[in-house]
Amino acid sequence: MYIDEVKGAMKLPERVRIFDTTLRDGEQTPGVALTVDEKIRIAKRLDKLGVDTLEVGFPASSEGERRAAREIVKLDLDTQICGLARTLEKDLEAAVNSEVDYIHTFIGTSPLHREYKLKKSKEEILNLSVDAVEYIKDHGITAEFSAEDATRTEFDYLKEVYQAVESAKVDYINVPDTVGVMIPSSMRYLISELKRYLKVPLSVHCHDDFGLAVANSLSAVEAGAEQVHATINGLGERAGNASLEEVVMALIIDYGVDMNINTRLLVDASEQVARITGVKMPPNKAIVGENAFAHEAGIHVHGVLAKAETYEPITPEMVGHTRKIVLGKHTGANAIRSKLTEYGIEVTDEQFNQIFDQVKKLGDKGKCVTDADLKAMAETVLGRAENEIVKLEGFSVMTGDNVMPTATVKLNIDGKISTAAKTGVGPVDAAINAIQSLMSETADMELKEYNIEAITGGPDSLAEVFVIMGDKKGNNAIGRSAADDIVLASVEAVLYAINRILVGR
Repeated sequence: MYIDEVKGAMKLPERVRIFDTTLRDGEQTPGVALTVDEKIRIAKRLDKLGVDTLEVGFPASSEGERRAAREIVKLDLDTQICGLARTLEKDLEAAVNSEVDYIHTFIGTSPLHREYKLKKSKEEILNLSVDAVEYIKDHGITAEFSAEDATRTEFDYLKEVYQAVESAKVDYINVPDTVGVMIPSSMRYLISELKRYLKVPLSVHCHDDFGLAVANSLSAVEAGAEQVHATINGLGERAGNASLEEVVMALIIDYGVDMNINTRLLVDASEQVARITGVKMPPNKAIVGENAFAHEAGIHVHGVLAKAETYEPITPEMVGHTRKIVLGKHTGANAIRSKLTEYGIEVTDEQFNQIFDQVKKLGDKGKCVTDADLKAMAETVLGRAENEIVKLEGFSVMTGDNVMPTATVKLNIDGKISTAAKTGVGPVDAAINAIQSLMSETADMELKEYNIEAITGGPDSLAEVFVIMGDKKGNNAIGRSAADDIVLASVEAVLYAINRILVGR
């Protein structure tokens, strides 16, 4: 709504190209090193995603980089295949020999780079820039030129360099915010000023040192930039680059700009890159994070269930994600009822209240209840006898080094309160022994089978216990319970089985 009020003042291009540098700048993420086969797998996925240009590496740096570029070129992908090269003849020659159809060449232009890294004059750098572009164009290859550290370069000199490479017939001029020092308004200003003097399409390459890479990239587009450099999951040197998935979705949804990206493959691409690089995304990562479409708060869940747009700016399906209703201490009854309905679990109001209370108690302990946890809890409640003859009033266990495991159990057996304390080989065994001793006068019960497993396998997983109890008359019953305490789950499972035997007699 409000964005429509300001769009009129923007110089938005009809279409924005995505220059993906996951395989080059993304690989420069500390700790990431991709094999040729891994680069090929990612390249295929990014081609399906629809990136316009794919920067596959720095051919001059190693034989492996050259081989990766050649192998990816052989795939005959729809995307343009680009190699990076300094404005040095050996770099340019290596890129040409890699048979790429696009070369991205660069040289530092800021006072810092001129004085401390390159130790070259302005004139020398300008001449190297022009020579590099001419070399690329003489070989019939698409050329992109970057003035490294452009955002800390004097404007008059930056303009001079860019105009010189434009005269050399460069195809794209890139403006790198090499150390992420720009803010959106300054990026918008810089691109606007450059557009006054340059006719070739402008591109931006923003780093995320201050968390502004995506915002700066979008501001550049507002000023007329036609191409954005980005990486899957925002991988890259130091704090990374502009996140491709965030840039793409903002441009499509907020700005209404046309792009070539199949957005439904974004999560798929993100997950593949995370698996191969070993760089996992935080759960709250925008667009592709595990929690990007997860809701827990009761108010939010109620709104989403009524109409998803109340708390979702886009549908999860649009990016290949799924909506998740997370259960915890903030969860409302609507969310739990919705989940139970989704899994075809029918419960009475009383049974629902038992499930609801258990979810809240677990949430107060700092635990999130997974779908598997909820199913297990529901099965536990549904498995209880309608009229319980034996009820748990309380229990405690004592165990430790040089201490015989001891459990004290208090039961209400048909209105009579009884307590017993027993030892065992462990706290669970001790608790079951105490229950059996208390039940001996009512019904001599025997534990015939005991199984336990973690529902989801995580450190916060609930324990789910299955038991089979039997009496001397041959009556057997299954008991089950899920709880965050193994001993409690075991006690409840045994009592559920006992009640089913007693009620069924």
